[in-house]
Amino acid sequence: MANYLVDLNADLGEGFGAYVVGTDEELMKHVTSVNVACGFHAGDFMVMARTVKLAKKWSVAVGAHPGLPDLQGFGRREMKVTPEEVKSMVMYQVGALQAFLKDAGMHMQHVKPHGALYNMAARDLALAAAVAEAVKSVAPEAVLVGLANSELVNAARSMGLMAANEVFADRAYNPDGSLVPRHIPGAVITDPEQVVERVFRMVYHHEVIAVDGSKVFIDPDTVCLHGDTAEAVALVAALRNGLTREGVTLAPIKTVLASKGL
Repeated sequence: MANYLVDLNADLGEGFGAYVVGTDEELMKHVTSVNVACGFHAGDFMVMARTVKLAKKWSVAVGAHPGLPDLQGFGRREMKVTPEEVKSMVMYQVGALQAFLKDAGMHMQHVKPHGALYNMAARDLALAAAVAEAVKSVAPEAVLVGLANSELVNAARSMGLMAANEVFADRAYNPDGSLVPRHIPGAVITDPEQVVERVFRMVYHHEVIAVDGSKVFIDPDTVCLHGDTAEAVALVAALRNGLTREGVTLAPIKTVLASKGL
C-alpha cells in the first residue's frame, strides 16, 4: 500500500483568563500543527504566550486562528461584517501571534480562520479574498488553511499564497462539502472507530460520505480535530495510531504541500 502524507491539526489556546478549555499539552503530543486562538473568539495574551511555549516544547508547527470578535459566542455566531473589517481583524490577530512567535524564536506556519469566520469565508468570495489579502499583507510566507474545495482556498491560490485543503475528523458533512451545523444532532462525531474510518477514506480514497449517503470528493492536506471536544485526547490518539498503522505519515502542513509540489 502506498505511503500517504497528511498533517494533523488541532485548535488550541482557547481558554481565557481563569477559564481553561481543552487539554492543550496532551493534544500536542499527538498532532503536527496547532491553530492558536488570537484573542477575539478565545485566548488572551497569557494563554497565547503559554500555548506558543508548549508548541515549541513539543516541536509542533504553529498557525494563527483568528476569529470574529465574539468571546461570548466563542466565535461560532455569524456576524454582519464587511470585507474591509475582516481584513483588518485578521491582520490584527495574526500580528499579535507573530509577536509571541518571534519572542519564542519560532515562525508562523499557517493561518486558519475560526468558526463562523471560517464558514463564511468558505462560501463568500469577497470575505475569502479579504482573509487572503490580510495574510498576504502580514504573513505572505504562511499557508492559508481553508475548508477543502472552498472559496477560501480558491482566493488564496489566486493571490499566489500557499493554500491547504482542510478536512474534519470529528464533523459530519453536507452533500455540498460544507459542515453540518453543530446544533443538528450527529454533527459532531465522537466515536473513535468512526473518526479513524472516515479520515482513512478521505486520505486514501479522496472522499467522505455525506449525511445523505452521497460521496463528496475531498483531497486533504490537513486533518482537524477540535481541541474543545470532551473526547478530544482519546480521539486524536486513536486517529494518530490508526493512520500510522495504515501507512499514513503525519507531518506539518508545509511538509505535506512540498511533497505534492505545491
